[in-house]
Amino acid sequence: MTRTLISLTLVAFATTPVTAQQALPERPFGTLREQAVLQQEWLQTRLGVVLPRLMREHDVEMWVIPMREYNEDPVFPALVAPTTFAARRRTVYVFHDRGEEGGVDRIAIGGSSQGGVYEVVRGTEPAPDGRPREFWGKDQWQVVAQVIRERTPRTIALNISNTHNFADGLTLGEWEQLMEALGAGYVGEFRRAETLALDYLAIRVPAMNPVYRRMQELVHETITTAFSNEVITPGVTTTDDVVWWFRQRVNDLGLGTWFQPSVDVQRHGTDMRDSVAPVILPGDVLHCDFGITAMRLNTDTQHMGYVLREGETAPPEGLVRALETANQLQDVVMAEMRPGRTGNAILASSLAAMRVKGIDGTVYTHPIGEHGHGAGPLIGLWDRQDGVPGRGDVLLRASTWHSIELQVTSSVPEWDGQQVRMMLEEDAELTPDGTMRWVLERQGRLHLVR
Repeated sequence: MTRTLISLTLVAFATTPVTAQQALPERPFGTLREQAVLQQEWLQTRLGVVLPRLMREHDVEMWVIPMREYNEDPVFPALVAPTTFAARRRTVYVFHDRGEEGGVDRIAIGGSSQGGVYEVVRGTEPAPDGRPREFWGKDQWQVVAQVIRERTPRTIALNISNTHNFADGLTLGEWEQLMEALGAGYVGEFRRAETLALDYLAIRVPAMNPVYRRMQELVHETITTAFSNEVITPGVTTTDDVVWWFRQRVNDLGLGTWFQPSVDVQRHGTDMRDSVAPVILPGDVLHCDFGITAMRLNTDTQHMGYVLREGETAPPEGLVRALETANQLQDVVMAEMRPGRTGNAILASSLAAMRVKGIDGTVYTHPIGEHGHGAGPLIGLWDRQDGVPGRGDVLLRASTWHSIELQVTSSVPEWDGQQVRMMLEEDAELTPDGTMRWVLERQGRLHLVR
């Protein structure tokens, strides 16, 4: 009986006519093919313009990045075409700077040319059956060694770091095989490519900005709908209902996300910190943490809302002022973010200015881009307000994106002095000329559910 019902259901589904709305899904960034064209242009600019400049700035003559399928280096997404999702068995990328006139050689040993941006180098010995040899395993390492010896670099930079996850992609196995292939007689110097890897991942090319701005618009539109009566019915809807609405909406738009959205509430007279999927009630303060992924880019946004009580037409004035205070702390942090300063220095000066203003807050701002918590300087962690050794010592660079993430705690008179946290996060850009600005805009008013 069950098998029959399933079969009938599948037949009915297959024969149901497709409506115009179903046939034309929303495509906020065009078709996948159209997206790939843009992404390939970004790649060409990053490898052709950004990388040579960074290699010379960091005095790196050769950068060697070996990796294996499904164990890719963190830099991998920023090195390959949009049609490449994993390394090919083993792939080794070699970048050799021959100077301003000679340019940077881009060599792929294993895999493809990534749409023509790499020179593919393979061995020439035939396999026993006469076919060209792809040179995997030890044979492939001999090709790597040959490429290096032919160019005789003074130094070779490798992705090894005790501090930075994005600059620590070289595995012990790959290191051992590289050393074996080069042999004990190799006299070149090896160095860590920590800042090169971080800066290459962090710096955005101008053509990315319109796409990222559109992503922010979608995020704001989605949160506005989520924190409205279109999604929330006070007394019925739970926070989990809203979370899964977020997830479904992202899926319906053909987008992805890099973390599970969250929705929580603060309630007058009630400690909600240990609540699990509570029903949303009139008078609740709402908070969401939500991000989307598109074209290998990520967003990260936190907004606040309020559920009006019967007879209310606006939030209590104390909540309005609490959000305004959080906006003030955003202004403080943005003003302190200048190129050439470390994350720890920005954190210290931001907190000092915050205290002068009498604000009770916490700052935990981070870079964003290929990765949600991206490469670059950390400006605090929620539990490290005294600075973050190593990761907070990285210099802030122009042409980078950052999630201005923080919280401010305020006493709300209408809640009998109860402390309410305004937790905000908004993506901002440090422009090529060193100006900090919002990618779109920040939240200046509470979202309202009636």
